[in-house]
Amino acid sequence: MMCKHLNAGAVSDLPSGYHVRTCGRHELDIWKAMPFDDEKTAAEYKNYMSRFFDEVYGNKKDLFFQRCLFICDKNDTPVGTCFAWKAYDKITTIHWFKVLKRCEGAGIGRALLSVIMRGLSEGEYPVFLHTQPSSFRAIKLYSDFGFVFLTDPVIGYRQNDLYECLPDLQKSMLKRDFDNLGFGNAPEVFLDAVKSSVINQF
Repeated sequence: MMCKHLNAGAVSDLPSGYHVRTCGRHELDIWKAMPFDDEKTAAEYKNYMSRFFDEVYGNKKDLFFQRCLFICDKNDTPVGTCFAWKAYDKITTIHWFKVLKRCEGAGIGRALLSVIMRGLSEGEYPVFLHTQPSSFRAIKLYSDFGFVFLTDPVIGYRQNDLYECLPDLQKSMLKRDFDNLGFGNAPEVFLDAVKSSVINQF
């Protein structure tokens, strides 16, 4: 998905009792487990997350810990994560947006994404992210912020299965939310960037 301009009407403030801070170096394993909803799945994907970290952030670890954000509860326990990252050193991307399932529905995700999007300069747009049809609640949120689906059949070295996935999204989303989804072609600078490496950096 791509956002050329932030829809300011979508942003929100942090809910009471929550704050945003960077991920500490001693919390890397917490971050690696964050995308998954149970300990078993997190353990199964730990090697994948470690490999992704090494391939994408390994030579920029200091920058990773400066950019990677946690949203935390009143006990300073991370309950969500997200950050903006210059993928391929060329394009602004949203990485690893996730709120723990037990905390969904409290406005935490919208507030966290608001922090990220408002923190970007005008020159850092457009912003890109990768998602999947099972994340239909997040897709609705992305759409609110101004993100549209990219319709290009191939993006980098990946097939874009957008049109095969749309029927599943239509079944999962409210009609008004599905009807509000936008579509567009990827700019050449994006297509060139994602084709510059066989490693998918987002």
